[in-house]
Amino acid sequence: MRTDVQGCSTCPAGEERYEKFTAKIGRERVTRYQYDYRHPNGQLFSTFSRTLERCREKRDEWMKTIQ
Repeated sequence: MRTDVQGCSTCPAGEERYEKFTAKIGRERVTRYQYDYRHPNGQLFSTFSRTLERCREKRDEWMKTIQ
């Protein structure tokens, strides 16, 4: 992401950051979202998916495992 410093996320605790990007796969252009969320305890969750909603669903699933 553009907000990363030397490849490390700068996402503050309790916040989310995401970036939409387009990649070319073969002849097709696809849109994806890179998503970071830092839990208030400091743990970082990072993923990418086709939609921002799916990224948030993955985050919610992850949060169930750490509480």
